[in-house]
Amino acid sequence: MKTSTRRAKPRSAKRPKSSSSARRSTAKRTARKAAPAGKSTSAKRTIAKRTPPAKRAAARRTTKRATSKPTARREPAKRATAKRAPAKRPPVNRWLSFVEQHGVVLASARGPVPCVAEAVAGQPIIGSWWAHPKGKAIFAALSEIDDCEDVRCFKLIDGKVTFVHRRVWPALARLATDGVIPAGRVASIQQEHMPTGEHRNLITPFPDWVSDDVAAAARALTLDDARAQLGSWV
Repeated sequence: MKTSTRRAKPRSAKRPKSSSSARRSTAKRTARKAAPAGKSTSAKRTIAKRTPPAKRAAARRTTKRATSKPTARREPAKRATAKRAPAKRPPVNRWLSFVEQHGVVLASARGPVPCVAEAVAGQPIIGSWWAHPKGKAIFAALSEIDDCEDVRCFKLIDGKVTFVHRRVWPALARLATDGVIPAGRVASIQQEHMPTGEHRNLITPFPDWVSDDVAAAARALTLDDARAQLGSWV
């Protein structure tokens, strides 16, 4: 019986590595030792792929908010706590007070009672007051007095334009009712002044302009009281 004997193949001797391949192997081993412990890049990619899309979007939003600059919020404006200053009352017109003080005054003529035009000018006026340096101021004063509801205009003294304040209307009505003053002289005149110096008159006869309260106050006066209120010119 033949026994087969196989010759063991001689192990091939390992070829000595070249210097370049030895250097590459040494570099790989050094890189593996220097690499930090942890998961490889391929493993991280696999985990990232397995993360649900919603979590990835939330993570991106969180990162964006963390890196973006915070926007400054506007604080609501504080309400002003300072108290408002009380509104200033307009000063009382000097010439309306002038009429109230005297009760009866002439517009521009001279007579037994004060004259508005001369009071504004501060001196006697010779000729027409329109030619006076203070003519515009006189016109403004006369217009404002005539437009005041507390003043009525009459041709009362010597047929001249006369202003009478409300406080003496009852006295005037009392004397006109008793015939001491002719009714024609106590017809109320509403003057409309024109820029040329002319004026247009709207006449309300006596006693049509007399209101109920003025008539009641007039009945309560005696003739002597009414004369005393109007002055010595009556």
